[in-house]
Amino acid sequence: MVEDGTFLIGKSNLESGAEGDAGGAVTGKAEVIHLPLANRHGLVTGATGTGKTVTLQVLAEGFSNAGVPVFAADIKGDLSGVAKPGDSKPAFVNRAREIGIDYVPDTYPVVFWDLFGEQGHPVRATVSEMGPLLFSRLLGLNDTQEGVLNIAFRVADDEGLLLLDLKDLRALLQFIGENARQLTAAYGNVTSASIGAIQRQLLILENQRGEVFLGEPSLELGDLMRTDRDGRGVINILAADKLMNNPRLYATFLLWMMSELFEALPEVGDLDKPKLVFFFDEAHMLFDGSPKALVDAVERVVRLIRSKGVGVYFVTQNPLDVPDAVLGQLGNRVQHALRAFTPRDQRAVRTAAQTFRQNPAFDTATAITELRVGEALVSTLEGRGAPSIVERTLIAPPTSQVGPIEPHERAEFIRRSPLLGKYDETLDRESAYEMLKVRAEEAAVAESQANAPSGGFFGMLGGIFGMSRGRGQRLSPTQSIAREVTRTVVNRVAGQVAADLGKSVGGRTGSSVGRAIIRGALGGMLRR
Repeated sequence: MVEDGTFLIGKSNLESGAEGDAGGAVTGKAEVIHLPLANRHGLVTGATGTGKTVTLQVLAEGFSNAGVPVFAADIKGDLSGVAKPGDSKPAFVNRAREIGIDYVPDTYPVVFWDLFGEQGHPVRATVSEMGPLLFSRLLGLNDTQEGVLNIAFRVADDEGLLLLDLKDLRALLQFIGENARQLTAAYGNVTSASIGAIQRQLLILENQRGEVFLGEPSLELGDLMRTDRDGRGVINILAADKLMNNPRLYATFLLWMMSELFEALPEVGDLDKPKLVFFFDEAHMLFDGSPKALVDAVERVVRLIRSKGVGVYFVTQNPLDVPDAVLGQLGNRVQHALRAFTPRDQRAVRTAAQTFRQNPAFDTATAITELRVGEALVSTLEGRGAPSIVERTLIAPPTSQVGPIEPHERAEFIRRSPLLGKYDETLDRESAYEMLKVRAEEAAVAESQANAPSGGFFGMLGGIFGMSRGRGQRLSPTQSIAREVTRTVVNRVAGQVAADLGKSVGGRTGSSVGRAIIRGALGGMLRR
C-alpha cells in the first residue's frame, strides 16, 4: 500500500483497543519508507532465520507497488515466490490483523535472470565492460599480474582489438607474450611468468563456468528498469543459488552492475521516487578479501549513485560485514535479532546499536538480542533526510507467496517473459581472437614468401637442375642445351594449361589449379 509517497514496512508501539484481537482499533506508529529518500540506500541485517528474507520481500513489494523497478539476488530461491499470490497463512493473517491492515494476497511482475542461463534469461557482460580492475578482482591477481592485465587492456585499445569473451583475452595475452620485448619498451615490463599466471586463472574461471557470463549480447540496463501495464515496477530476480559456489564471480558481477549504472545514467538529483532499487543479499561477499582499491570503488559508487536515482540496499547477517565507509552511507535500516554468544557477536550487537538514533524508551543493544521472528528495529529517513528514532517494529506480512515456486512454474514465467529470445542465443562477432588469428596467418605467409628462393618456381627449377651436378660443377654443352629446351617447353606448357583452366574454372582459381597440375607433372619428370 502506497500513500503520500510512502509505503508501509510495519508498525511499532502496538497497543490493542478494548476488544483486542476481536476487532478493536489498533494504535501504533506506522514505520514507512519515504520514496523521495529511498535512494539514500539501506541495510537489512540479522541472524539466520530471524526474517531478513521476508523483510526483503516486503520492501520489494512496496517498491514495485510504487512503480519502482527492483533487482534482487535470490540466494536460496525463496524470493521467486513474489511471482505468485500469497495463500493467506494464519500466521500472516494474524500478523496483518495485529498491525491493523487487511491481508489481501497479490502477485507481482517478475523477470527471472541467471548468469548461467538455466533458471532465467542469461546475463552477460563483455571483457571490455568489466575492465582491468574488476577482472583482476575476479581472477584474484596480485599487483604485478594486475599491472600486466592493465597493459593488455591498453594494448587492445591502441591496436583496435575488441575484448568480448575469454578467448579474446587469451589470444591477446598470447600476442603480448610473443611480443613482450617490443611491448616492454612502450608499456612497461611484461614477464612470461605473469602472463602464465593470468592464463592459469582464466582456466580456473572457465572451469567455474565464468565464460558463460563473459560475452555478447551483453545486458542492456534499460531492461532492468521496466514497469508493467499497471505501472508497477518489475521485480528482477537473479538466481544465485548456484552462483554462491563462486562468490568471487557473484561479487564482481554485482559491482559491475553498479558501476555500469553509475556510468550510464544521467545525474537527476532527488526524485519523487528512485529509478531502480538494488538488493544485494549476502553482502559480505562483496567485501571479503577485497583489496582496498576495490572497497574504495564500492564506497565511491554507493556514495555517488544516489544522484543517479538508484538506491542500494545491502542484506547480510552482521553489520560488521559492511565496511564503515559504506555503512555510513546507508540511511534506511532494518535490524533483526542478533545472537551474542561469541565476542565477535557481542561486538556486532554493540556496532548495530550504535548506528541507530537512540530511543530513550529502551536499550537498543539489549533489544537486538530479544527480538522475535518477524520483529525488527527500524529507523528510516524522514523529513529533510534525518533518521527517525529507532523503534521496535512488527514487520508487515508479504502479500505474495513466501518460499520458492516450482521449477515448471518458473519455466512458464520465463516462456511468457517479454524478453524471451533477446539474450538466449550467444553472439560471437569478429573481435580480438579473430583479428589476431588473421594477423598471425598473414605474418606466416609473408615469412614463407620471404624465405622462398628468388626467381619463383622456374627459378627454383633451374636451381634444381643446376644442383643436380653438385655445387661448383659446370654443365657440359649437351646438358646446357637440354636445360634450355626443357625450360622453353615447360614455360609454354604451363602457360597454355593455366590459361585453359583459367577459362574453364575462372580467374585466379583456374590458374592456381593449372600450376598445381604442372607442379605434379614436373615432379614426376624430375624423379625419372
